[in-house]
Amino acid sequence: MSMVLRRVWELVSSTSRGKVDGSGAEACSRSDLGELEQLPGDILLQILRELGPKDAAKMSCVCKALRCLVFDNRLWVHFLQTYQPDPSSDSLFFAEATLSYGYPLPLPPFHARTPQLSFKHIYGQRARVPGSVIIDGGSGYCKFGWSKYASPSGRSATFLEFGNIESPMYTHSDHQLRMCTPAVKGTGLFFCNHCLILGLEKYCYFGFICYILLSFSALCRMQVKPNTQPVIVSVPICHYDDTESAKASRRQLKEAIYSALFDMNVPAVCAVNQATLALFAAKRTSGIAVNIGVGVEVVGLGALKLTGFLREKMQLNNLNFQSLYTVRTLKEKLCYVALDYEAELSKDAQASFEAVGEGRFTLSKERFQTGEILFQPHLAGVQAMGLHQAIALCMEHCHSAELAGDSDWYKTVVLSGGSACLPGLAERLEKELKALLPPYISNGTRVIPPPYGADTPWFGAKIIGNLSTFPGPWCVTKKQFRQKPRLNLIW
Repeated sequence: MSMVLRRVWELVSSTSRGKVDGSGAEACSRSDLGELEQLPGDILLQILRELGPKDAAKMSCVCKALRCLVFDNRLWVHFLQTYQPDPSSDSLFFAEATLSYGYPLPLPPFHARTPQLSFKHIYGQRARVPGSVIIDGGSGYCKFGWSKYASPSGRSATFLEFGNIESPMYTHSDHQLRMCTPAVKGTGLFFCNHCLILGLEKYCYFGFICYILLSFSALCRMQVKPNTQPVIVSVPICHYDDTESAKASRRQLKEAIYSALFDMNVPAVCAVNQATLALFAAKRTSGIAVNIGVGVEVVGLGALKLTGFLREKMQLNNLNFQSLYTVRTLKEKLCYVALDYEAELSKDAQASFEAVGEGRFTLSKERFQTGEILFQPHLAGVQAMGLHQAIALCMEHCHSAELAGDSDWYKTVVLSGGSACLPGLAERLEKELKALLPPYISNGTRVIPPPYGADTPWFGAKIIGNLSTFPGPWCVTKKQFRQKPRLNLIW
């Protein structure tokens, strides 16, 4: 193998000294490969992989046979996975085939056609894409990091203190925010590019001031000069109603975020709502996005309600704890959703966890009773429909609406948010939906758990930030925003 690689290197070196015209045509018509001519194509392809992208590209000028191998998509998918940040080939194909044109996404019949992609060209384009800062301001934590990194660089709590987990930062400053972004309670459905957002928030969104402070804090922690990098921000899901006032509120929030970031001299901003980013992370462009976070409640039940319910159960069983941070940790480490609640009641579900500074805690039925309130809210004293009933109602509405395009788009349910990571939730929800809905709706229904856990929206933003066409079709520049402040901002 060493002799073969040496021969290939000689060919690369001689080729690099040759001339290549501006169109990229072959500089030499044919070259005697000697012993390499006897090698199978798969072996030559493996040799090209060993050479790396730069030297492999030079081999296209050696001869036509190698040129075909150099343009083989398998080779450049390998290079993309090895040398550039991308989780998988299917995620890469989804991103470049579906999202590279920017927003709004192309509607069917475009998606029915599979575009011919040159991954060699995509590799070159992605290598030139500038790194961007991603800020996912969740209602529990703000996740931030570079688009070129494998995962978020860090996270900061959006609570003033863990000991008082029911006091999010934005509630303390809410009285200062009403003048800028009125906090309005409400429920409903919002349709956008075949993305249905379902939920109920305690407040319609973070306070504008709080959100921008989080963004500025993230930039400072990453030691980024604001005027050097594009910024991708996830926008909290808010105002679900498709009314004019709700649309105005959504636009008000987006324009406030753009304006504040441009005042920091950020060169370009891409702001996308968390539900859309969750769909992208799941390699989907349409579906029902269900977000269950700290400050985001589905049918009146969010992470705070789940934590509060577990706290009450622990107090009834004389389990002492110092703060709700401990209760939240136990929820994340020990709780799950039972596939069959009644059958689970007769089982021994005891499990223990060592909480730092507080000792060992042992939970039993509380482990699955906590998640059960999502399906039976009355167990927590909440008068509301269960999660499965709310989603089933949405699916029935979508079926009746007969929207253009793929008629089954609403049969995909993507979960996001920290509490959506409870083990067993996706399986139980899928089971309940199939039992509740008629076969013509339930057949083909699929519930996808958070693809990247609580960081799912961040990874959806990462897919955008590494597109070969980024930032062009996805970002708004400062000049564009100043010239057209009412432009159609990406929602």
